[in-house]
Amino acid sequence: MTMANAMFLLLAAMPFLSLLLLSPSLALNQDFCIADLPRGDTPAGYPCKPQAGVTADDFYYRGLNTTGPTINPFNIGIASAFVTKFPGVNGLGISAARVDFAPGGVVPLHSHPGGTELLFVVEGTLASGFISSATNQVYTKTLYKGDLMVFPQGLLHYQYNLGNDTAAVALSSYSSANPGLMILDFALFANNLPTDVVSKVTVLDELEVRKLKALFGGSG
Repeated sequence: MTMANAMFLLLAAMPFLSLLLLSPSLALNQDFCIADLPRGDTPAGYPCKPQAGVTADDFYYRGLNTTGPTINPFNIGIASAFVTKFPGVNGLGISAARVDFAPGGVVPLHSHPGGTELLFVVEGTLASGFISSATNQVYTKTLYKGDLMVFPQGLLHYQYNLGNDTAAVALSSYSSANPGLMILDFALFANNLPTDVVSKVTVLDELEVRKLKALFGGSG
């Protein structure tokens, strides 16, 4: 084989080599890594619990079998199976959550900086949508029992219950063990930024900002 042919083959193989090197699912060099939560998180994830101490319970979680804590004033309950509550998903690039909507319940505009979300409607009917970052285009759908909708990583999205007298339930899966959660209302009005600063950066009246800070527990 000539040097030129060898270089051509190497260049042709580069995309496949990159995939093997960079794909998290292919880069695992051990079966699992149960998160050792007390040792703290790192940029590479939680360190592994010693394998001698791993049991079947590390791969099992009952936290989604009931409604999670209520988030006011939105009339929803959220139970999560992120790595901080389900250490078995550490390093596997997956996690889950359950959302229970009371009549009129709303998941307000929020984002998951660390992962894409796939939402499945278990019961009820939901209005749902997300906003693109490039053009602020809004993509909305009405979701019925059995429907799926995907929300790309980092984009603002929402859901709310369309049933006036009925509850709704949805399950979400994520492409990260710890996708993160930033709710826009809390980010804006549960902080200690001075009211005049929030007013300037949101173009809201200062009186309205004070009302919202009081509602969401902010100060300043």
